[in-house]
Amino acid sequence: MAKILVYNNDTNRMLTFYRELSQAMPYNVNRTLTIREFRGSSNSNILWTDLRCMEAWNSFRYLYGRGIYVGFAFKRPWEGGHGKLSQHYAGLAFDVGQNLTNAGRTTMRNLAISSGIWNFVEPANLTPRWVHFDERQVASGYPMLRNGSKGVYVCILQDALMTIGYNTGGLDGVFGTNTYNSVRSYQRSRGLVVDGIVGVNTWNLLMTQVVGNGPGSNTAN
Repeated sequence: MAKILVYNNDTNRMLTFYRELSQAMPYNVNRTLTIREFRGSSNSNILWTDLRCMEAWNSFRYLYGRGIYVGFAFKRPWEGGHGKLSQHYAGLAFDVGQNLTNAGRTTMRNLAISSGIWNFVEPANLTPRWVHFDERQVASGYPMLRNGSKGVYVCILQDALMTIGYNTGGLDGVFGTNTYNSVRSYQRSRGLVVDGIVGVNTWNLLMTQVVGNGPGSNTAN
């Protein structure tokens, strides 16, 4: 059984679902993406994504018109596998089409670009053996977060802070008082401006410390 946190971009609410690995992802249409496919090589039983990403998948899958092999989607930061500010840690990215020929991947990539469904499609020279598309919120990296923020990037923040021993009050995707105090404590420990706002410098230091280094004793599971 997996716990899936989904940020509803329309209502600004975090929703929680519990589903078996064989079941469809929340908001997935016609069971074209199961929990197992989305989780992929991750060992986590806690996953997260947002409504717009699931809607983008539904639209693209319908347009493509046949099954899409998902080689890689979700990872938690401490599991690693990608760069320190990867959209895979946000649950907004897919690496697909590893079972296709080069021509098949070119067709899929061109469709992903021309459709305008995805916020970002990786160029072929960077991902020649798969097709990467995602629903990132900013052009590169992660958005600025502050007290009151909600969503998948808050999940990343809380997961990272908990992994290195800070008390965020849980992993729920809601930037509240405990998360705010943890951010300030972390900033103070690293010689950063102590303002409780997670910007470029805080993200870079935190993710460098956490990505790929395994879970901690306080990591949510």
